[in-house]
Amino acid sequence: MGKLALAAKITHVPSMYLSELDGPRKGTRQSAIDGHYEIARRCKALNVDTIIVFDTHWLVNANYHINCAPHFKGTYTSNELPHFIKNMPYEVHGNPELGKIIAKVCNEQGVETLAHDDTTLAPEYGTLVPMRYMNPDLHFKVISVSALLTVHYLNDSARFGWALREAIEKEYEGNVAILASGSLSHRFAQNGTAPDFAHKVWSPFLESLDHSVVNMWENAEWKTFCEMLPEYAAKGHGEGFMHDTAMLLGALGWSDYDQKVEVLTPYFGASGTGQINAIFPVSPQTGEAVPGPQASVENDAFVYGKSRL
Repeated sequence: MGKLALAAKITHVPSMYLSELDGPRKGTRQSAIDGHYEIARRCKALNVDTIIVFDTHWLVNANYHINCAPHFKGTYTSNELPHFIKNMPYEVHGNPELGKIIAKVCNEQGVETLAHDDTTLAPEYGTLVPMRYMNPDLHFKVISVSALLTVHYLNDSARFGWALREAIEKEYEGNVAILASGSLSHRFAQNGTAPDFAHKVWSPFLESLDHSVVNMWENAEWKTFCEMLPEYAAKGHGEGFMHDTAMLLGALGWSDYDQKVEVLTPYFGASGTGQINAIFPVSPQTGEAVPGPQASVENDAFVYGKSRL
């Protein structure tokens, strides 16, 4: 059947787009762009046909959602940072078949999920910026998954990730890559100070915390990381409350994951936030360590706006 061929945690900072344009930021994000080029090269070498992006800029307030329309084309301006990304053209082909398969398996595993193939909903820039560099030739089909989840349990997102993998491996004919598109710490610079933090992290605490996490990843300390993920998401200002990361680790086997991460673009600061491009090698897994949906409130320490620690 199908194969989960590649998994990665990636940056989507809008300054990558500015880095293309003439001006003071030109060339300043080339390392991040080169990391995206390398991921695309590896996907092609692995015969990947579809890239699934866990997009921490797609906010939803109920359920899990998959944007799997057959085609997306338009011009994008960020409502968050319209002075960074404006009038950016985009085009990608979708994969309705795979999107609907994933939704079916997620629902079977107790994670309520909706696939949207007949929709005018456009992807957010957590998907569009990476695809600008990974998919300019429209080689890959693209599916976007909501990962800015306001009232969701991290356990459910981990289960979503595992169900997605089983959908690929058991019910799809093809090779797929998954990308957790979001930062590590995501505390933006205070208004009025952004230029001073263009290439810095907001605080020494957050930068040290991020470096500790990357060190765990490089040393395959997954039991420790999965246990601390809810608190890291809360106290580390994780982007999208780290649901993209929970989905990624769920697909990889959660705390049973056994591989060391390969950093492609070393950790860097951007507007106060901590960023990276890193490959998470895929290994065989049983899924036994992946939490069940809404396993128990006590086992998931963070829900939007409320800490249980």
